[in-house]
Amino acid sequence: MATAQEHNAINSGLGDTVNGGTTSTADHATGLQKQRKPYDYGGNPLAHVNTGESVRLQAFGGELQPGLYKSTEKRKFANPAPLGLSAFALTTFVLSIINLGTDGLSKPNIVVGAAFAYGGLVQLLAGMWEMAIGNTFGATALSSYGGFWIGTAIILTPGGFEIEELQGSQFLTAFGIYLMGWFIFTFLLLILTLKSTVAFFFLFFTLDLAFLCLGVGYLNPTYNAGATTPNMALIRAGGAFGILAAFAAWYNAFAGMADPSNSFFIIPVAHFPWSDVGRGKRGKVDNATAREQAKAEV
Repeated sequence: MATAQEHNAINSGLGDTVNGGTTSTADHATGLQKQRKPYDYGGNPLAHVNTGESVRLQAFGGELQPGLYKSTEKRKFANPAPLGLSAFALTTFVLSIINLGTDGLSKPNIVVGAAFAYGGLVQLLAGMWEMAIGNTFGATALSSYGGFWIGTAIILTPGGFEIEELQGSQFLTAFGIYLMGWFIFTFLLLILTLKSTVAFFFLFFTLDLAFLCLGVGYLNPTYNAGATTPNMALIRAGGAFGILAAFAAWYNAFAGMADPSNSFFIIPVAHFPWSDVGRGKRGKVDNATAREQAKAEV
């Protein structure tokens, strides 16, 4: 098990003094790799160090990867996750501000452009690049939410596709069902983040609550003076959770871009205590991994 001093040397991405001698970060990584057991996944995934091809990095929101994944040392492509997360964050932020009724805003027209171009097209492209680097979760999440924003932009385009007008009195129910479908999909993704980090989990948790509130808000409209409108209390709640999800996406995107080459500090992501990193810090080993290790030793 690596010492706290050694982990700090890797996490900072700088050289450190160990046992009275000055060694480089790469030397630390090489030395630690020899000392580590198969179940010990120490180190910071943001640190650009030589960890070797066989090393698996821990789950991390900045890579939009909830499970262990290969070292990025020899990757030929940049990390597409921050781009997709940023596209999702800005578009979600704008629509959530409108859902909150900020400064009397009520019409979602302004979000249509961002939903088509940034949250839709750019996020979809980021999802395709996630496919290229072998990240199934990132590809599924970013591509799906890119499709969500393009689809939502089509629905909300004023006068363009006339979906709301053609749907008539059934539009609120239909749109509510549409949002509930996204709530179910997001819940499935949420389950897959339970072994990752708090920052990663918080993003999908708040997004899931936003879809739930918005979906139920449209499925349970209010009737006032003969007019049918969504339940504004739930729409406001959905907007509030949407704001939290937007900032969580920006936080994970920032963590994915920040490293010792461009930042004075590494963004904390807070691994869950039951994750591989959390268990490693407490000196505990996953039972399945322990059994595999025992068989290998025999």
